Amino acid sequence: MQAELWIDPLPAKAVDASAEFHANWLDRVRRALGKDVNSLVLVLPSAPYDHRDWRLAVIRDLARAAAPKRVNMIAGDDQAAIRATAAYLAHASAVTGQYLPVDGQGNEIAAS
Repeated sequence: MQAELWIDPLPAKAVDASAEFHANWLDRVRRALGKDVNSLVLVLPSAPYDHRDWRLAVIRDLARAAAPKRVNMIAGDDQAAIRATAAYLAHASAVTGQYLPVDGQGNEIAAS
């Protein structure tokens, strides 16, 4: 079973958003992984380019720690693009530790 955890809002500045995530969301993520799920998708709002590094580091570390469970991150504001990506991840049993920004305009960025 795949679960989703929607994380919103986060501060606009990358360093503040990272601090907010670690202070207020990391325990929730760990609790969600402790449940009867084999995959967890974190959904974050879109953000400027300077958020990429902290988001990528977080999702890779979470995926390593949660193995064999899968953990991935989708970022965006387009609900249809988020839903389509989450549906893909539900059936992609080998995909984990990926940061997937989507915009719904066909400009999805390849898995990081």
